[in-house]
Amino acid sequence: MQLTCILYSHLSIPIVLSFPALILRTLVRLLLAALFLFAGTVHLRHPELFLPVMPPWIPFPLPCIRISGVFELLGGVGLLLPLRRIQFLAGWGLTLLLVAVFPANIYMAMAHVKVHGFPSQPWMEWARLPLQPLLIVAVLWATRVWPGKCGKEMTPKPNTPP
Repeated sequence: MQLTCILYSHLSIPIVLSFPALILRTLVRLLLAALFLFAGTVHLRHPELFLPVMPPWIPFPLPCIRISGVFELLGGVGLLLPLRRIQFLAGWGLTLLLVAVFPANIYMAMAHVKVHGFPSQPWMEWARLPLQPLLIVAVLWATRVWPGKCGKEMTPKPNTPP
């Protein structure tokens, strides 16, 4: 007999998850929270580290770096709060942030930008690019913005024919 848990998505659609899947989703959410809290702290405490990464066409690079740090911290805290609505908003916010900073990652790879204190090989510059969509998918899945299939298939709404 498999233990399951019924969750409701933002659309009030019941989703049946096995407990191992629920634990995995929680673990991914906590790891993402740690990642964004760390990144936000570094962006706020040492914004000068990220100035070389900023594409030259972006105005006011230092405030942009600080703003991204604030949003990383807000998203990280939102991932930790046990309120479904806050996690959902944090998921969307972090997804938008990851999309917004993607041009800086592209610029970093194309211009061969080196960030002081971080290991940098040519392959590392390009390896970041496919990681960004994976981070986006992880954020969407962990916050249940994008429920996907986990454990069992989604069950139909009550009082509706199958």
